[in-house]
Amino acid sequence: MRAVLERTGPGEVLSYGEVAAEAGFPGAARAVGNLLRGAVGLPWWRVVTASGRLVPGKETDHAERLRAEGVTVLDGRVADAPARRGRRPARRS
Repeated sequence: MRAVLERTGPGEVLSYGEVAAEAGFPGAARAVGNLLRGAVGLPWWRVVTASGRLVPGKETDHAERLRAEGVTVLDGRVADAPARRGRRPARRS
């Protein structure tokens, strides 16, 4: 999972489930969340829920980091949620 996160570039947004599936562990979205909770140096802000929701309690920081990379965030969600698209960069503003 770490390798998937490390190769996720600026402006690209993945869901927890997409990270797990690309790492070869489909259905292990919670494991991605657990990894990100304690990880240092991984781009945690590029991961959202399938509906595009940001990390609860870190919404402001999360939104600022994504916006700095050109991702549109509206009402605590990425405008182009992973569930509505294939893996590709999120919509840019």
